Amino acid sequence: MTLRTIQIRPLSSVKAGMTEFYTPQSSDETMLVQIPPCTIEEMFVHRFQTDQLFVVRGTFVLVTLENRRYQYTLMSDCQPKVVTIPVGVLHGAINLSDEPCLLVNAVLRHGPPHERDYRPVKPPFPYNLGVAEALLKEFRCSVKV
Repeated sequence: MTLRTIQIRPLSSVKAGMTEFYTPQSSDETMLVQIPPCTIEEMFVHRFQTDQLFVVRGTFVLVTLENRRYQYTLMSDCQPKVVTIPVGVLHGAINLSDEPCLLVNAVLRHGPPHERDYRPVKPPFPYNLGVAEALLKEFRCSVKV
């Protein structure tokens, strides 16, 4: 049995003077997504698409259900990275800040969109908001002001 897990990799870039150019992600469709402030989003699962997420403004915690356990991944514009979510992985978002988070989803299509792909799914068990808060607190402490 193949386990479906997310992949996390740094977003590569090239500097030219003071300007930094980030490598675009190959995709079939690109979506700009905004996660409102103070949001604890339900989950989504896609049947025929792979999500490739990267944050362009703000911070949020991505929650994925892998091997019947939640995995919490902090995503921020201060730490550019791409998170790839394969087909069939339940995922949701937690934005506990007072600011919206803006991200790009470079979607890879494996078939036509399914009508349920963008319908929220109730999480099978409650999120551990303490874990999300701890990630955000640790992140704030490590960011240079």
